[in-house]
Amino acid sequence: MALHVIVGAGPVGTATARLLAERGDRVRVVTRRGTGPEHPAVERVAADAADSARLTTLTEGAVALYNCANPAYHRWPVDWPPLAAALLTAAERTGAVLATVANLYGYGPVDAPMTEATPLAATGTKGRVRNRMWADTLAAHQAGRIRMTEVRGSDYLGVGGTGLAMMVLPRVLAGRRVFLPVDWDAPHTWTYIPDVARTLVAAATDERAWGRAWHVPSAPAVPMRDLAARAAALVGAPAPKLTRMPYPVLWLGGLADPMARELRETAHQFARPFVMDSTAATATLGIEPTPLDQAIKEIVAGLRR
Repeated sequence: MALHVIVGAGPVGTATARLLAERGDRVRVVTRRGTGPEHPAVERVAADAADSARLTTLTEGAVALYNCANPAYHRWPVDWPPLAAALLTAAERTGAVLATVANLYGYGPVDAPMTEATPLAATGTKGRVRNRMWADTLAAHQAGRIRMTEVRGSDYLGVGGTGLAMMVLPRVLAGRRVFLPVDWDAPHTWTYIPDVARTLVAAATDERAWGRAWHVPSAPAVPMRDLAARAAALVGAPAPKLTRMPYPVLWLGGLADPMARELRETAHQFARPFVMDSTAATATLGIEPTPLDQAIKEIVAGLRR
C-alpha cells in the first residue's frame, strides 16, 4: 500500500484522506491537534507542518504530499510563507509529489471564463500570497528539485465547507432571509468538495499532471438564486428570500470584523459573473464533475443529518 501524507483536515483534506483510504492506500494526516477522519488506514499525527524537519520525517517514504491546509483569512501573509516553505522542503528532501489545493484568487477580477491560462493578475493580499506560492513551487519543479501540481476550485459546495453556498443553504432550508453582498442572479461556478479530492489525487498520481495547474471539474455555472431554489424545493422549504447587501455595509462591517474585512478583496467574485472553465482536467485526467442536482441532494441530506 502506498503512503500519502496530507497536511490539513478541513473538508478537502478529510475528503482526500477518505478517498485514498477507501481505495486501499495508507494515509497520514498532519494537523496541529492531530485531527482527521477516523479510518483504520488513516494515521492522525499532531505536528506543526511549518516545521520543515518534522514534516520531512513524516513524509519519508510517501508517494505524495498534499497541501490541504487553510490558515485563517486574516493570517495568510503571516502563516502561509513558513508553511509553504516547509512543504517545498519536505517534497524536495523526500521525493514526494507536492500536490496543492488552491483557489481562483490569483486571477483577480475577470471579465471572461477563467482557464488555467488566465493571467495571475491579482493585486489583493490573498491573491498575491497564493501567486507567490505557485511561482516558488513551479520554479522548483522546473529546476528539477521537486515534482508538483496544483488544483484550483471555485467556491466550494459540500457539508463542512465554509464558502458562500454553505453560508446560504442552511438558512434557506430553514426558511430564513439571507442578507449578503451578492448578485444573486449572476452565473457562478460551484465546485463540489468530493470532486476536489478526486482531482487532487488524480493529479498527484499521474505524471501527465505534474508541472502545471488544473481547474477542478465543476458543473456548469448557475446563479446562487438557482442553487438556493433547487435546495429549497428538495425539502419543501419556502422560496429563498435573498437580499443583496450594499458594498458599503460590507466595508463598514470590516472595521470591526476581520473576516468581513478580508471579504472586501474577493467581493468582485460575487458582484458579477464568475465562471471557471474546467474542461482541461476532464479531457486529460478523465474526471467528470458531479451533476449539480446530485451534489445538492447529497448536501441537503448531510445538512439534515
